[in-house]
Amino acid sequence: MLAAGPVRGDAPPDALVKARAALAKGDGIAAEVPLRLALQRGLDADVARAELGEALLLQGNRREAREVLYGGDFTPESAARGWQMRGRLEMAEGRLPEAGQAFDQSFRLNRNDASLWTDIGRLRFIGGEHAQAIEAAERAVRLAPKDPRALELRGLLIREQFGLQSALPWFEAGLRIAPNDPGLLGEYAATLGDLGQYRAMLIVCRKLVKVDPGNVRALYLQAVLAARAGQTTLARKILLQAGGALRDMPAAIMLNGILEYRAGNTNLAVEHFDRLVRLQPDNLQARMMLVRALRSRKLDAQAVQAAGGWPNLELAPPYLLQLTGEALKAQGRKAEAAAMFERAEEDGQKPSAFLPAGQPLGVLAIGYTDAPNLASNAVPYIRGLIEAGDDGQAIAVADRLKLANPGAAEAWLLAGDARLIANDALGALDQYGRAALIRFNLPTLQRIDHAMRLLGRDADANAVAARYLRQNPGSPQALKLLSNGRAAVGNMAGVERIEVVLVARGLRNPS
Repeated sequence: MLAAGPVRGDAPPDALVKARAALAKGDGIAAEVPLRLALQRGLDADVARAELGEALLLQGNRREAREVLYGGDFTPESAARGWQMRGRLEMAEGRLPEAGQAFDQSFRLNRNDASLWTDIGRLRFIGGEHAQAIEAAERAVRLAPKDPRALELRGLLIREQFGLQSALPWFEAGLRIAPNDPGLLGEYAATLGDLGQYRAMLIVCRKLVKVDPGNVRALYLQAVLAARAGQTTLARKILLQAGGALRDMPAAIMLNGILEYRAGNTNLAVEHFDRLVRLQPDNLQARMMLVRALRSRKLDAQAVQAAGGWPNLELAPPYLLQLTGEALKAQGRKAEAAAMFERAEEDGQKPSAFLPAGQPLGVLAIGYTDAPNLASNAVPYIRGLIEAGDDGQAIAVADRLKLANPGAAEAWLLAGDARLIANDALGALDQYGRAALIRFNLPTLQRIDHAMRLLGRDADANAVAARYLRQNPGSPQALKLLSNGRAAVGNMAGVERIEVVLVARGLRNPS
């Protein structure tokens, strides 16, 4: 609660000054203490509302932050900040429209606040508006070139847009200004790890633990490092130190499952993978691990059930086809198994599967009609149309979504997917290329590669994969993609060089 005591005239005049100084350092507890004392001594509740709400948000106490931030009005001096904190609260709880409305109110009161533009950038990114997020981050950096949060966000978006290597200078620039900033240290360590610079990553993680002893991300990253080094027992021990803090983090659930599988605890591994698939039904890697773990327990019927409709998709990964085929064969379904094995042996690295819609097309059409320009309604409807083979309508709906959300890379990818299903590889490639200008990630690379090879442009496809690997050298999927691409043009020496790397990293499996 936020309540002022009797007005006694002796409220500390420097309470807000102390609180704001603590907030600037990210210390919510140190900010809360003087504010609570001032309120007890008679400070008007509205005067402290914005700062106290921010202090509670920093501590992760969203319930009480809501009570404070919506418990009254703000003063004219604190209104812009107060509305911004309301936006942060709504964003943290997944209410993106409400967050946008709050940020709009703050923007009307203060158009040139770098931290507000940083929050707007994060909101836009979460909402899939990648180009608009980049614009917001650039504006935040222009307004405050030395603001750690603005530099962190710019680095994150650069990582999504251009790759890991390009993001490092942004995190490094932020750390030169704020060398002990936990957010920057965490992103820097994660990027170094993804680049395969494990020793540097460990150094940064140790510093992160030193400046923020309770930082669970540092523990997670160290567990990942131990797992990559084959130290399963150590990795499990590190994860246990985090307690329940990582329980709902998808990447940590996946890591726990892998570690239990390695340790021979397949029952526990199945539990982790099954939970992750329930949380993220479109997570194909988790689904493959679940099928693999069930197969290892000879639960073949459950393995086929866990694979679901994914093996029936034209672009199903070869490894999933192999696993599903083995499960079918074990059940005596030899003809179905043989078909799966035949498809798994086909040459070429498949692009990311077009995600199944998951609901009847009629149900999806109703949701789409209610709000056709809303990505959450349009995307599953487009997927449903693609599944149903209605190429023309899928293209029309995808193009409408693209026009309504030109900054969303997903909209361009779906427009390309619809064209590819309609046998328009050139049109699909154009859409994929436009998506890559916004967000050049692995799914975009895989689609570009597939479209180029359909057009007979193998050398160009290899060049694109090589460009991606220069920024993301640790990507096993991209390495396999380039390996298959080099084999297609007869560059067996190049294939051998990649195979050596894959085998050394323990990444060569039937996929």
